[in-house]
Amino acid sequence: MATVELSFSALPVHVRTARLIVTAVARRSGVAETLLDEVRLAVGEACSRAVEAHRRHCPDEPVRLELVGTEHRFEVIVSDTVPGDDAAGGLPSIDEAEEFEYGLGEGTAELGLAVIAGLADDVDIEATPKGVQIRMSWPAEAEATI
Repeated sequence: MATVELSFSALPVHVRTARLIVTAVARRSGVAETLLDEVRLAVGEACSRAVEAHRRHCPDEPVRLELVGTEHRFEVIVSDTVPGDDAAGGLPSIDEAEEFEYGLGEGTAELGLAVIAGLADDVDIEATPKGVQIRMSWPAEAEATI
C-alpha cells in the first residue's frame, strides 16, 4: 500500500486541510465509511495539539504527518519537534489519558489525548527529547483503491 507524507506550518487553519487529506487517504486505504468521522476527529485533535506546541516553542518548524495504508490497517503518525518535556500542557501516559474524566484533568492536552484514545483503534504516544509522536491506527478491511 501507499505512504503519504505531509508537513504544514504551525497554523490552526492548516489543521482542517490535514483532516480533509487524512480522511481522503483513509477512504482510499479501505477504512470503512462508519469510521471516517473518528479518523477525522482523532487526527484533528493530534494536529491541534502539535500546532499549539509548535506555536509556543518553535513556530517556524512544520508539523509532520505520515499516512500509511497496509493490507489490514490504516495508520496516521503526527509528529512535532517540541521536546517531550516541553510539549503544550505536558503529556500524560495513554493510560492516564484513557482514565481522564471531564472536569478532573489539568488541561486541554489531557482532554485531547483522551479524545484520541477514545476514537482511534490503537494509539501510541512517544515523547522524546526530539519531539512528540502520536501514532494512531484503524482497521482497513474494505477494498483499498491506492
